Amino acid sequence: MDLNAEKVVVITGGASGIGRALADAFGRSGCKVVLADVQEDALAQAVDQLRSEDVDALGVRTDVSKLSDVEALAEQAVDRFGAVHVVCNNAGVAASGDPWSGPLETWEWTMGVNLWGVVYGVRTFLPHILAAGEGHIVNTASIAGLMPGFSAAYDASKHAVVALTENLYNTMQTAGLPIGVSCLCPAWVRTGIIDADRNWPSELGAAPTADIIQETMQGHVRRAIDEGMQPAAVADLVLGAINADRFWVFPHPDFVQLAMDRFHQIGAGHNPDPPENIPGMPPRSEIIAEVMAALEPATTPDPSGQAN
Repeated sequence: MDLNAEKVVVITGGASGIGRALADAFGRSGCKVVLADVQEDALAQAVDQLRSEDVDALGVRTDVSKLSDVEALAEQAVDRFGAVHVVCNNAGVAASGDPWSGPLETWEWTMGVNLWGVVYGVRTFLPHILAAGEGHIVNTASIAGLMPGFSAAYDASKHAVVALTENLYNTMQTAGLPIGVSCLCPAWVRTGIIDADRNWPSELGAAPTADIIQETMQGHVRRAIDEGMQPAAVADLVLGAINADRFWVFPHPDFVQLAMDRFHQIGAGHNPDPPENIPGMPPRSEIIAEVMAALEPATTPDPSGQAN
């Protein structure tokens, strides 16, 4: 698909991270850009910056977990520009909280944004892309959509995004429709997702706090993200996939190999066996030792019966 000044692009989660980098990349291609984000101050700043660079940009405050917000986003995009050609369902969150005994709202928020946001985005914008005569849909999943082990709710949401995106691609191909589909599966990228709780919705009550395991992991994850790929490099890969009509977008080949190893284990009928080494992280055995140490009581009795 040729990206030019005639094309209109909608990007959710567009005020920061990968979404913000996508806006810059599409803007350099001459496209008109509609940014959607739940964080209004960051959204306004991003739109102002784009306009200062002569990009025709529109910002729409959008909570993608709400169908009415996504429908309003589509309406404003079409009212302003007359059409929509490319949609990047990119908004995503990673919540704190124990997935098995912590608040259920952790699951509700994660699934609401990461999964339902994509479902709403595809269903709402697909008729508009069809009306435009051609287009492309990019769904941001994660390498966590191919190999679990990051966090239960996040992994589950991203597995679902991979599955629905592949189904969407097959449907478009079978129907012979001129709509490309891409699935973005990044690993460590320099974004603020580890601090996603800053946008925790008030209607869900107090934001959940990290459990001991998450507290132990957060320092390692934050460092891996800080040392990860620049969002601009990911955005360039996405635009390349759109131009080439390519489904998979894998910014981190080393993680893809881990996912392939996992599928070989599945094919052999083996029980799950998480890898000892994940790029950017300490060995799994070291992390387990840290977690076990953190779970030990702060005080232990000495032989005399006195607490240390």
